Amino acid sequence: MSRRTRIEEQLHEVRARQARAREGRQPGTPPDRIGPATVPGLVHHWARTAPDRTALVFADGPRRDEIYSYRALDDASDRLAGYLASRGVGAGDRVGVHLPNCPEFLLAMLAVLRLGAVHVPVNPMFKPEELRHELTDAGAVLVVTADDLAPALDAARTGTAVRDVLVTGSADWTAALAHPPLGRIADDPDALAALNYTGGTTGMPKGCEHTQRHMVYTATAIEAGRPPGLRDDGIVSLCYLPVFWIAGENLGILAPLVSGGTGVLLPRWDPGTVLAVLERHHVSTMAGTVENYLELLDHPDLPRRDLSALTAPLTVSFIRKLTPGIRARWHTAVGAHSTLREASYGMTETHTSDTNTLGFQDDDHDLTTTPVFCGLPVPGTDILIADFGTGEPLPLGDRGEIIVRSPSVMTRYWNAQQATERALRHAPGEGDGAPEDRWLHTGDIGSLDGDGALHYHGRDKDMIKVSGMSVFPTEVETLLGRHPDVLAAAVVAVDDTRRGQLPYAYVRTAPGSQLTADGLRDWASGSMASYKLPLVELVDTLPMTATGKIRKTELAARASRMRPSP
Repeated sequence: MSRRTRIEEQLHEVRARQARAREGRQPGTPPDRIGPATVPGLVHHWARTAPDRTALVFADGPRRDEIYSYRALDDASDRLAGYLASRGVGAGDRVGVHLPNCPEFLLAMLAVLRLGAVHVPVNPMFKPEELRHELTDAGAVLVVTADDLAPALDAARTGTAVRDVLVTGSADWTAALAHPPLGRIADDPDALAALNYTGGTTGMPKGCEHTQRHMVYTATAIEAGRPPGLRDDGIVSLCYLPVFWIAGENLGILAPLVSGGTGVLLPRWDPGTVLAVLERHHVSTMAGTVENYLELLDHPDLPRRDLSALTAPLTVSFIRKLTPGIRARWHTAVGAHSTLREASYGMTETHTSDTNTLGFQDDDHDLTTTPVFCGLPVPGTDILIADFGTGEPLPLGDRGEIIVRSPSVMTRYWNAQQATERALRHAPGEGDGAPEDRWLHTGDIGSLDGDGALHYHGRDKDMIKVSGMSVFPTEVETLLGRHPDVLAAAVVAVDDTRRGQLPYAYVRTAPGSQLTADGLRDWASGSMASYKLPLVELVDTLPMTATGKIRKTELAARASRMRPSP
């Protein structure tokens, strides 16, 4: 039997299990999407069919809203596209959008896509060297930026392909929004539409090539993950995650606009503003860290806010992990209609929203199974577990490499052929089959349970080998996080002459805690096998990336300088 046949047989079994598990929990197909297959095409569709519906709310404070209807958003982005064309930007040209969360970001993105150019979201927190790398790699010909960010851009653009800069709030920006409309919409959903750069936690960031078909599929998959029985005029999504980051793009821009709903965008996290806006705009979904939800729970305004519309509050467990206790506290404070759950598994290469945890919250099934529970693949996406060396599909329950086949997997890495060939592969025996049949080899360790649901165990490069036995950092972090005084834990490997490697845990404890490193280690010895037991160092802070992830490479380098003793 060929390996290709074994993969197809495994898929057949897994899909059957997933179909049974979805019954009564999740839809098996994404919602039908009426209209064009491009994002600006859909905005134009809603501008014609529901012109006065609110498309975008920018809430810069608890009482200050800047509101765009679909008609206004469509017209402004059309005029901006006309201006960009007048500056020589054409189809396929890369345009950097170097902005924080603001309406101008959405206008620029829609205008670039409308023109058939390529949207390149650029982190506004970048220093000149980081900025220069991304602009040079992308070959951006024009950059949209803000006046307070312009100095960093000026310092970085020398030697790049950037020939023009448009500063929001300037006279040029005013002229751009008054420019005659472009009057057309690029309509090829499979043309290169965006370069979304990876986080760069290891090495320099790489550009993931995405199309508008990827964007629309992701948005409809998110819509399919909503609880049943909700309003039929689209998603109302509150987003304070940075929209230059692909998860923020999905939740703050694509999901609401493709569904004909409303994106409620905030420039930054502020719990008082969030509570006011959740109530005022009848927000149905939001995504935030566990720490964000704890701040909302502790906020004095929460008891007097009506959050009856908030049926899909999603968490992102970057540092603190969602626990049954936190979920129960949220239920008590907000109501049984609002159940905190993890958002999804995903990565920039897949456009991030690959799984759905909806329906697995009874008895906290999603929080008490082997960490980390990621749910079922969204309709149209396949996930298997393969042997890291051979690519052979592994049985249910076995741990191996997560591989993904999906309509939103990137086309390739920009200007990185070798990296593309390592990541995107056809099943053995398929040769040069169709691009949509390629599997993305994620480098992540996972397993599939009896329902075909995905469990995430960490990155392959992060796995720790202790006397030949595998230790998964996420598992140790989760177990440590069950101590009531532990706020966050990050586990990395350190070399050991007798056992090869040892787990080393950096742990942040609650203010005023009397917990010591030795005390935590003694406590942990009762909840994990001895070979998993980490060396412990208590820290005040953990180093973070701009997108809220722990910089484990920095911690690993720091740990390697230590001389641990068991």
